[in-house]
Formats: sequence, C-alpha cells, structure tokens
Amino acid sequence: MLKTTPRQKRTLVLLGHPDTDSFCGALADAYVDGVERAGAPVRRINLGDLQFDPVLHKGYKVIQDLEPDLLELQEAILWAEHVVFVYPLWWGGMPAVMKGFIDRAFHPKFGFKFVSDTSYIWKGLLTGRSARLIVTMDAPPIAMRLMFNNPQIQSFRNVTLRFCGFSPVRVSQFGSVKRSTRARRFLWRLRARELGERQC
Repeated sequence: MLKTTPRQKRTLVLLGHPDTDSFCGALADAYVDGVERAGAPVRRINLGDLQFDPVLHKGYKVIQDLEPDLLELQEAILWAEHVVFVYPLWWGGMPAVMKGFIDRAFHPKFGFKFVSDTSYIWKGLLTGRSARLIVTMDAPPIAMRLMFNNPQIQSFRNVTLRFCGFSPVRVSQFGSVKRSTRARRFLWRLRARELGERQC
C-alpha cells in the first residue's frame, strides 16, 4: 500500500466542464499528470460522463435517491484527502452539470448537518480535506475581480466547500482563454501540472 505523506495526498480531480475535449479537460489532464509524477494516488472523474438527474426537484425536503454514478462520486470524495474542481465560468457561474452534482451529492448528512432541526449551528462533514478550484474564463481574472468580485467563485469556496469542512480551499484562475495564445495556454498547463505535483 502506498504510504500517504504530506506530499502524497489521495487526490480526486473532478472535471466540471461537460466536454472533456476542452481547455478545462487539458488542465485536468495536466493536474493528474503532476500528481502521478509525485507518485501519489489519484482518481479522475468527468462529470459530463455521469448519468444522473441534476435537478433538485423538492429541495432538501425530500432527499432523492442517488443514482449509482453519484454514489460512486460520493465514495471518491470520502476517499480523497484533496479534491480539485476544474471548470469554466459561464455567465458568472459554473456549468449546469456541476451545479446539479453539488445540489444532489452534497446533501445534508453527506456534506453537512445541523445540530438540531431548529438550530442554525452546523457541522461540516467533509473535514480533513483540502480543495483547489481551477477556473477558466473568457474575461481577464483581474477584470472579473474588479467589476464583479467573482461572486460565484467566492460562494463556491466559502458557502459550499468551507461550509462542508474543506480547508484550505485555494483558487487558480486562468483567462482570458478566448484571447490567449498557444504559448500562454501551454504555460497554464505547466502551472496546473506544478500544482498537481505539489497537490495543493
């Protein structure tokens, strides 16, 4: 069995872009390559390949039975010590398949729980895991920060992942992809591979 060290975390890479043949797919490939170069255990799941209903039909009033692909994904999250989310920013938010995965899989009793039915005090159930967001966008990241403060990224980082116990949660932003050169995209892939080698 491979011994886990601070530089050898069990790492799960989740591709939130529905198209694996995308720049996000290339960044996910590069991150996985970096983890493998470090000799650490890694799993890769493409959300676009999974079969599940992304719609939370009744909120959390009724917890929908999870499809086999979502149960397998939950198992992978529990296995991981470090989870990487690679996705594009579309209309200021994440792709529908990724939002549906969060809504369905991070339900109460998996991602979090309140101490009682009437309490506002909660406990994150996914503690002991770090996370990395690798986000692409067509606008330059500095413009997104200055104009909009990247509300979706901050929400996912703080209101979802930190709420569920992930810590630390780090963010890498790459853009403008639309106006980038081949050389620039190559450097971004190298950066993703470096992050994978460090598993951070």
